[in-house]
Amino acid sequence: MLCEQGAKLVLLATGKCARRCCYCPLSASKRGRDVFYANERRIDGVEQAIEEAELMDALGTGITGGDPLSNTDRTVESIKALKYRFGRSHHIHLYTSTTDARKIERAARAGLDEIRFHPPTSMWKDLEDSPFAKAVKDAKRFEMDTGLELPVMPGREDGLIRAIAFADELELDFVNLNELEFSETNWRPLRALGFDTKDDVSSGVKGSEELALDLLRLDADVPLHYCSSAFKDGVQLRRRIARRARNVRRPHEVLTRDGTFIKGVVETPLVAATAAYIMHRFAVPGRLLWSDPVKKRLEVAPWILEEIASELDSPSYIVEEYPTADRLEVERTPLRRR
Repeated sequence: MLCEQGAKLVLLATGKCARRCCYCPLSASKRGRDVFYANERRIDGVEQAIEEAELMDALGTGITGGDPLSNTDRTVESIKALKYRFGRSHHIHLYTSTTDARKIERAARAGLDEIRFHPPTSMWKDLEDSPFAKAVKDAKRFEMDTGLELPVMPGREDGLIRAIAFADELELDFVNLNELEFSETNWRPLRALGFDTKDDVSSGVKGSEELALDLLRLDADVPLHYCSSAFKDGVQLRRRIARRARNVRRPHEVLTRDGTFIKGVVETPLVAATAAYIMHRFAVPGRLLWSDPVKKRLEVAPWILEEIASELDSPSYIVEEYPTADRLEVERTPLRRR
């Protein structure tokens, strides 16, 4: 699967959504906001989404939110542009809680390959009498792969079983079961419901994985898939980041097995002067330096900075970063200076 390979661009079409699910993990900077992101990069238009897809050699795209069909125009434009640039084989799936037939049709006609419906928990036991019954039939009419995407909430076993039976009855293509997990925005409501983490190092909710594994044993014809929080973060995310890293690495950066970069950093407002000094004083090739006046720092090949840091006046560090657009810092180690 492309998701397992980390080969899909993650396109957040909007943070807006008509639902108010207590378990929504979306960050505060995105939740409820009409923002547009390609992977970790905030973008202004679909052209930048295509740039990000090219940087990671994407073979497909997952369109998420919020609810992508809350901004149907942007979502449809994105599907068309991605298909035009990368061809029909570029697989695109979309998550939605929308049941609006017109919006579903627009996405389908734009070239959407797969739609994953996300019904609220209050409807799980009665999906056959809900608007989702018609919505999935509309989606299947356009020959898209059609299924359900469900968070595995401990204590909601009956609803989950009924939802799977609904998918079985309508001959859907799949049911995806996701481990329920804590985030910065949902931990209060999940705690209020009595949920706890399963251990000290995981964001997964205690009991969610066990229930998911029980559900996988159901006698159902519809294919059932389970995705744990550890798999999403430890496998999918890492592999996606590694794909980007290979294409954006600069000569002074060392690529790790985890797909992160190791580099030397000299913090100084005198970036240009410091770069000139290091090149002249230590005969360092310019390609092994990178000036970042916005962050007021000079990046240096780590093996070089380790040798010369003790002869510099400015604070110096060995830094590990993700190869994402925001270059999120993972760790830094100070070096001795004079």
